[in-house]
Amino acid sequence: MSAPVLHVRGQILIGRDADATRDEVWVIDGKVSFTPPQSGTEVQTVDGWVLPGLVDAHCHVGLDPHGAVPREVAEEQARTDREAGTLLIRDAGQPGDTRWVDEREDLPKIIRAGRHIARTRRYIRNYAHEVEEDELVEHVRLEAHRGDGWVKLVGDWIDREVGDLSPSWSRQAVADAVAAAHEEGVRVTAHCFGEQSLRDLADAGIDCIEHATGLQEDTIDQFARQGIAIVPTLVNIANFPSLAAPAAEKFPAYHRHMLDLHARRHATIGAAHEAGIAIFTGTDAGGSLPHGLVAQEMVELTRAGLSTLEALDAGVWAARAWLGRPGIEEGEDADFVVYGADPREDVTVVAEPKGIVLRGRVVR
Repeated sequence: MSAPVLHVRGQILIGRDADATRDEVWVIDGKVSFTPPQSGTEVQTVDGWVLPGLVDAHCHVGLDPHGAVPREVAEEQARTDREAGTLLIRDAGQPGDTRWVDEREDLPKIIRAGRHIARTRRYIRNYAHEVEEDELVEHVRLEAHRGDGWVKLVGDWIDREVGDLSPSWSRQAVADAVAAAHEEGVRVTAHCFGEQSLRDLADAGIDCIEHATGLQEDTIDQFARQGIAIVPTLVNIANFPSLAAPAAEKFPAYHRHMLDLHARRHATIGAAHEAGIAIFTGTDAGGSLPHGLVAQEMVELTRAGLSTLEALDAGVWAARAWLGRPGIEEGEDADFVVYGADPREDVTVVAEPKGIVLRGRVVR
């Protein structure tokens, strides 16, 4: 059944610049049109401030704290994201298969990074391929063909012999892994909490870092020079004290380290922003966190020093461009969110969508 013709009126926020707006657009056969349909066509009217569908650039549809979840649970996760206005997801690693989501017109679009690749016994159980260094490149090449242009490494985790965060891989191993991914035509991102893993991965030419709490002056400068993006997931970093608490007695150095990373999280991301590092919204939903938190992450980014418009850009226009997906453009799928007030004036407006259009259909 064809999608209805929609007449979208108000402030259509095509881009972050003040003049990148339109008073109206139409949705015809599910696609954006800047030209009205033929006279006499029955249309449905949508009014408000309109953004392209929000982006969660670090999300895990199909995952919970124990590993892969049944399809019905993954469906509910995706629907929760959709109801919050998230219509494009970069799934930053999970063990299951969510290709079936692509067949559903009512669920967000997903860009996958395949399954996490971690060092043996150095990550959350049931999440990742757990391999040694001599197997790393093989698994990178494998996941390069299972994902949608991304591979996800686990760059560091607690090393129980050291008693603190420690890089998962040698410098040579990550250099070989990143080079292999690039040979396969995909980008690489990595989970990193600590400091040293960032240096090794930056030297290897990585494309993106998740969390990036260990950024310091030298790595901030290097990331800025090399154009390495970060997805801070500040709504997740807020949980570092509770994550580290069980280790306080047995691994006190790790506990102190995590508390320090938590305490300076906003200052760290603020310094990265000041240096010109590209920052994108991500929530880490699907592990220990619920879905639908992109609006909260935007608020967290403003606490780190981004302006309201910059926080919106991190989760809308710039994020879509970074992932190679269109916004509100002629002939593209009509994926947008409608608000009752201007989100450029108050970022908290993003938490209250009054209408959602996905693939040209009103789903809320």
